[in-house]
Amino acid sequence: MHLDKAFMDNREKRIMKNPILWRQTKNRIFQGLVYVLSFAALIPLFLILYHVFSLGLRFIDWDFLTHLPKPTGELGGGISNAIVGTLMLIGMAFVLAVPLGVTTGIYLSQNRNTRLAGFTRLAVDMLQGIPSVVIGIVAYLWVVKTLNHFSAFSGSVALAIMMLPIVVRGTEEVLKVIPDYLYEASGALGVPYYRTILKVIVPAGLPGIISGVLLAVSRIVGETAPLLFTAFGNRFMEWNPLKAVNSLPQLIFNNAMSPYEDLQQIAWGASVVLIILVLGSNIIARLIVKKWKVQF
Repeated sequence: MHLDKAFMDNREKRIMKNPILWRQTKNRIFQGLVYVLSFAALIPLFLILYHVFSLGLRFIDWDFLTHLPKPTGELGGGISNAIVGTLMLIGMAFVLAVPLGVTTGIYLSQNRNTRLAGFTRLAVDMLQGIPSVVIGIVAYLWVVKTLNHFSAFSGSVALAIMMLPIVVRGTEEVLKVIPDYLYEASGALGVPYYRTILKVIVPAGLPGIISGVLLAVSRIVGETAPLLFTAFGNRFMEWNPLKAVNSLPQLIFNNAMSPYEDLQQIAWGASVVLIILVLGSNIIARLIVKKWKVQF
């Protein structure tokens, strides 16, 4: 015991006398601390995924994905209408938000110090801080009251408003770090300014722009509050964007609060489908980014 203590004391003295060895030891300690804390941050995610998949995966089969819900008390039933409604809402919100958001982000990256750019950044930051339920009420007043009925279009308007600030700021921040020599090389070849932006700068920043769009989609895919005031929900299959539709977040919200066990089981299964939908979209986007990535 005394020999071990003496050995450790001598080792510590050698380390303190050797600056390089002491720095290497501190570096290993810090690296180990980083690894431990990084793993600890992943533990809640893995626990949530394990809990959701363990309870919901057993209820998923082909009929669950392709059939409509059945009346309460009857066994079986599916979520096909909610899957179609979710894809419809996300698709229309994408079409509404991405072109406007990317265009605004390009303007802000190219005109950084103008008065209009400063006002636009302030408006985007304020829009990003508005609660989703307030955006749902605004979409209800703007669209639902105008059309006099709930619809998928009104829900997509609310989701597009939520996507817009994320797409704008993501595009702006990505294009701001594009090297100046790309602008200079394109200008030296006599390429017009608008073609430089469309053919050189935007493709160079495409991976970051896609990441910002994905972040925006991930932000809205699980939103329920705006859809309660706009899309409203529908137990039947509906393809008309001007009619009320169901969605996975709204179905999970309604069924999770139900006292009936069969509806709660559908909510767990729908939760797994929603997670897989988000994961699949991220994997596809990663493949697209890898294909189109431009090396500086």
